[in-house]
Amino acid sequence: MTINFDEIINRRGTYASKWDVKENELPLSIADMDFKAAPEIVEALQKRVEHGIYGYTDVSDKWYESIINWWEKRHGIKFAKEDLLFCTGVIPAISSLVRKLTTPAEKVLVFTPVYNIFFNSIYNNGRYILECPLKDEDGNYHIDFADLETKLADPQTTLMILCNPHNPVGRIWSKDELAQIAHLCKKNHVIVISDEIHCDLVDPHEAYVPFAKVSDEAKYNSVTCIAPSKAFNLAGLQSSAIVVFEEGLRNRVRRAINTDEVAEPNAFAMTATETAFSQCGYWLDELMVYIKHNKDLIRSYIRDNIPELRVIPSKATYLLWIDCRKIANDSVALAKYIREKSGLILADGSIYRGDGNYYLRMNTAYPKQVIEDALKRLSMSIEAFKKER
Repeated sequence: MTINFDEIINRRGTYASKWDVKENELPLSIADMDFKAAPEIVEALQKRVEHGIYGYTDVSDKWYESIINWWEKRHGIKFAKEDLLFCTGVIPAISSLVRKLTTPAEKVLVFTPVYNIFFNSIYNNGRYILECPLKDEDGNYHIDFADLETKLADPQTTLMILCNPHNPVGRIWSKDELAQIAHLCKKNHVIVISDEIHCDLVDPHEAYVPFAKVSDEAKYNSVTCIAPSKAFNLAGLQSSAIVVFEEGLRNRVRRAINTDEVAEPNAFAMTATETAFSQCGYWLDELMVYIKHNKDLIRSYIRDNIPELRVIPSKATYLLWIDCRKIANDSVALAKYIREKSGLILADGSIYRGDGNYYLRMNTAYPKQVIEDALKRLSMSIEAFKKER
């Protein structure tokens, strides 16, 4: 391994969202990584900084080329230049699309538990959230297709937001599952937004399936949102891409993001994206090996030392979904207790809806030493909680 992911970098005082906490607290909640970006990205950004002029920036040909080449090589799907639109982020894109592709009071379907900011994008635009709860069968989440078909058939359901791979449960949806979703959505005139921001964060020797790849029903009835932000830890540079194969739908998407003024890059977005996708595949490969080791460490530690908790199997993302129902049925109260007792900050699962009230979400993208510290804090907190309840 050529990258030192064991290096601990102090992020306090850098306006890092998750590190704006007390000195003794350890935040493993918000989903960004505590690893330095690939050296090629750092060097490219330093050169851009040294130029000294940071004016209005256009989308470059290299930006298109880097994305097209990456997805063809890594994921076996071919984009044309005209299929791609720049946006400042996946969530700005989703919020714009909810406004443009639906009308007030219509329903937007999501599988729950799911990334909580989806709910903001729906509610803040005056639409209704329609939950299709995933079924937990011995720790493996599955889609209830009968429930899905019933809810898609509701005339007020006009849009579905799919998380592929799924945050927070770590599922990689199969080709058959995605094809069935695509068929039901097309049949019921429901457009799909597929959020694939975590698509490159899969365990070694695993692969995700792009939604638009599974069938023509998926390809021409969907909008896919992708970005370098999660895989390469570049969220603060605000760069993403929207992929739309159907021309009429693409024109509506273009109008949406331009109306909301989220279709222009900042001075560093092009440089970082081009460099990440054209030069840093090796870094990502090494990262996923390291994260897999962290996830395995957490699973084994919890199994051996905190048997009251159960880690849900996960092949994607750097997030783990931890079942706490043997000792608590209120993840808000449990997360608060753990924070007060040990300083360890985990995300309470209730914010993701569905059955999330029984779960905590843990970010594993940290140096091993930090993970070990977090596990000791977690163990101490759970032991204290059992004695006090």
